[in-house]
Amino acid sequence: MTSKTPPDAGKPKLETVDQVSSGGVAYRMADAGVEVALISVGTPVRWQLPKGIVDAGETPEATALREVREEAGIQTRLLQKIETITYWYVGDRGKQRVRFHKFVHFFLLAFESGSVADHDHEVNEARWVPLAQAQEMLAFKTEKQVLEKAEKLIHGMEQ
Repeated sequence: MTSKTPPDAGKPKLETVDQVSSGGVAYRMADAGVEVALISVGTPVRWQLPKGIVDAGETPEATALREVREEAGIQTRLLQKIETITYWYVGDRGKQRVRFHKFVHFFLLAFESGSVADHDHEVNEARWVPLAQAQEMLAFKTEKQVLEKAEKLIHGMEQ
């Protein structure tokens, strides 16, 4: 009988930290159909939905509205929750490496006013993208799934 040593054997166990973010699928009706606001971040560029950390004392709903305003430059109205996704990643908290258990609340948001050109410095670019193209551009599978659910909700409201 042979035993296999786990890959992390001998390594110090990382502390696990819960991290909660919130964001949204902000949409508007255009001549060609539904468009959603996407943001690009990082180098190399990665397209994603606007989202960010829920501040102390802030609700996930308030965070979604704030983050979309900051990252995509637009004012929106909250319609309903789409879903909460979860994932794990290792990163830094101060000078310490930790394992984050991330929870991201996504909401469906209707465009009210503003311009995607007014995004903040954390974002390379924000733009309105047709739904089908947005599906192809999004970097993360979970966000593509959120967008699919949002599309069903949007089309359900049109009926």
